Amino acid sequence: MGKIRSVNPASGELNGEFDIHSRQVIDEKIQAARKAFDEWKKEPIVERCFSIECVAEVLRDRQQELAELITTEMGKPIKESLAEIEKCAWTCEYFSQNAETFLAAEFVETDAETSGFVYEPVGVVLSIMPWNFPFWQALRFGIPALAGGNTVLLKHASNVPMCALEIGNIFTEAGLPEGSYQTLLVDGPTASSLISRDGINAVSFTGSRSAGEMVAEAAGRNIKKFILELGGSDPFIVLEDADLEKVAKAAVSARFQNSGQSCIAAKRLLVDEKIAEDFTDLFTDNVKNLKIGDPMDHDTDMGPLASEKQRDILSGQVERTLQMGANVVLKGGIKEGEGAYYMPFVLNDINENAPVITEETFGPVAPIITFKNEEEAIRIANSTEFGLGASIWSRETERAMRMTRHIEAGIITINNVVASDPRLPFGGMKKSGVGRELYRIGMLEFMNIKSMKVY
Repeated sequence: MGKIRSVNPASGELNGEFDIHSRQVIDEKIQAARKAFDEWKKEPIVERCFSIECVAEVLRDRQQELAELITTEMGKPIKESLAEIEKCAWTCEYFSQNAETFLAAEFVETDAETSGFVYEPVGVVLSIMPWNFPFWQALRFGIPALAGGNTVLLKHASNVPMCALEIGNIFTEAGLPEGSYQTLLVDGPTASSLISRDGINAVSFTGSRSAGEMVAEAAGRNIKKFILELGGSDPFIVLEDADLEKVAKAAVSARFQNSGQSCIAAKRLLVDEKIAEDFTDLFTDNVKNLKIGDPMDHDTDMGPLASEKQRDILSGQVERTLQMGANVVLKGGIKEGEGAYYMPFVLNDINENAPVITEETFGPVAPIITFKNEEEAIRIANSTEFGLGASIWSRETERAMRMTRHIEAGIITINNVVASDPRLPFGGMKKSGVGRELYRIGMLEFMNIKSMKVY
């Protein structure tokens, strides 16, 4: 039986090793999830909501401990880890307060005496999640699924097994039925093979496009519902009338939060050529002021990347971009010494076919691209296979609103950074994925709709 290793990316030290689950353990967990579903779906929604509220209480009671676990295992600055746990608790509260309304029966006037439809849970949902927001990713999907009466099997990223196991423990501690939310310690191919199992009814995947394609193929072949969130190359569009001081600070947050390891990070900074020089100077000055170091220090703005592997992938993308003639505004790169640290890069005059433009970059690299007019900004923004998020910065809000109709993205923010919010649907278009998470729409993704007529 193999092992899953947890390594502290800030020091390179081994956190621990964990046995990969055997076929017998997997079978037992699927059976437990099925058994829990048969009981959990019968619970009145108000009772399920009470249990979800209890999850929020556990998260807040243990916030410091859980945040330190995140930081130890994937390197996120502790202040961001604390915020992640708080966001998970808020989401629990949001769905516990709204699930009953979201799932209320709907009546429609037809030729029948009474007609309408009701929502019922699909069953056991397999979730395959990434490491960059280890608690948020797992709960962003899991909380609305549970509130709807489903049960969950979580296959988390292999570099965050401690977070994955603790997530399962939290639901047990909150009093949810045994088997309602469980963690599987398995590799990717094993997780994909589970989609065909009779005990699995649907799958939620967040991760790379290539892995998402395999999940979609397996789910389609077995006629099972799936949701995909496959990353982004979000444009951060700065029009000539924007408040540059404000925008430059926001751009640093949008690009470098979580060390740039976010699907909805501002991967491409698109700036009107008339203000590009001023913006670049302000932005670069703000980047230089970032405190980079020990992620357990509350003053740290940016810690290491999640792993040396992730750091080396990013380094390769930057090196190929430099070979294609990009200009270095601020030189970064692999930091000598222990840990998977990568210092911020700021680039401009970049070939449109360079990797930092055409590929998703998961790390602290900021490419600045200029445009001549609004039409060119829209063309550049849409010149990617991704379509997750985008932001537009302008004092003229109506102009920015008009532009949103032409931007190919599932989430657009004007005069603020892109962020997920349980009160709004979350998801993308094009190769950024299929389906939505969060809000009522995301909750209904894993509900069956049963239409009825009474004559």
